[in-house]
Amino acid sequence: MKLVEETDSKILDTKKVSDKEAEEAFRTILTWMGEDPSREGLLETPKRVIKAYKEYFGGYAKDPNKILDKTFGDVEGYDDMVVQKNVSVQSHCEHHMAPIIGIAHVAYIPNERVVGLSKLARVVEVFSKRLQTQERLTMQIAKTIMESLDAKGVAVTIDSTHQCMTMRGIKKENATTVTNYFLGQFKEDLSIQNRYLRFISK
Repeated sequence: MKLVEETDSKILDTKKVSDKEAEEAFRTILTWMGEDPSREGLLETPKRVIKAYKEYFGGYAKDPNKILDKTFGDVEGYDDMVVQKNVSVQSHCEHHMAPIIGIAHVAYIPNERVVGLSKLARVVEVFSKRLQTQERLTMQIAKTIMESLDAKGVAVTIDSTHQCMTMRGIKKENATTVTNYFLGQFKEDLSIQNRYLRFISK
């Protein structure tokens, strides 16, 4: 996927910031908050935060296209949709860096070859582990699967809670957001799209 490759290239070309520099930045933030970074309970906090951030944002270091490299053709002509439901999503919004927690449903119609089921969840994971908007996240997952697998169609749905809405700002704790993105046969044929929507609503 060209867009993803260009984005990843820009990320990799960015000047490397050391763990020590990042830890110092968090000490500055602790001081700005009104805390004392030198008190016992906070001495190791910057180091712990850096370790956690490496996990939260590990998607920048991974290429989602490579995840889909290995496919299988021994499927006896299977040409109906493959639907994977309830894939957990943990991301962070790019506006407030607050958590986005929810589930993704992913479907594709294979073009002669299929991919291992865990690979679909891994693609969701790679894009989730970056600063995101839900709309872009939904589209990135769909476009990558469509192009990497040369699929006949792809559908992606994400249903999530944004803590930038539930914990701050408008503070509507029960609000959820649903996004859909359809490509190929899922977009062109409403009967296929509707069948997918019925599958994920069960």
